[in-house]
Amino acid sequence: MALRSRNKISATFSMSSMTDLVFLLLIFFMLTSTLVHPQAIKLLLPQSKTQTAAKPLTTVSITKDLRYYVESKRVRFNEIETLLQQKLGQNPDIYISLHVDETVPMKEVVKVMNIAKRNKYKLILATRP
Repeated sequence: MALRSRNKISATFSMSSMTDLVFLLLIFFMLTSTLVHPQAIKLLLPQSKTQTAAKPLTTVSITKDLRYYVESKRVRFNEIETLLQQKLGQNPDIYISLHVDETVPMKEVVKVMNIAKRNKYKLILATRP
C-alpha cells in the first residue's frame, strides 16, 4: 500500500518582501543623510596640502559677506571675544578652529587671530584638502 502525503512543502523563496525592505531602508538613509547638517554655514575654505590632527573645542566662522559665527550662532564682531571667554575661560591649551571663506580679506582674519592671541588661545585655520 502506497501512502502519499497530501501536504507538499514548497522549496521556493519569495524575495519580494526583502526587496521592499531594502528600498525602504534606501529611502530612509537618503532622506536622513541630507538632514545631517541643516544649519551648516556655507564656506569655500582655502586649499592646503597639509592637515592637522588637533581637536578644536569650538569654531569661529567668517562668511564671504563678513558675517561672524561662533559655532552655528551668528554674532557681531565685538561679541566674539566675550563669548569665547565665557565659553572657554583662560585655559591656554584650548584650540579654536577658524573657518574662513577664501574670499574674505586677510584684515578680517587677523582681527580674529588677535582675539585669540590676547586670550592665549591656539588657533587652527581650517582648509580643504
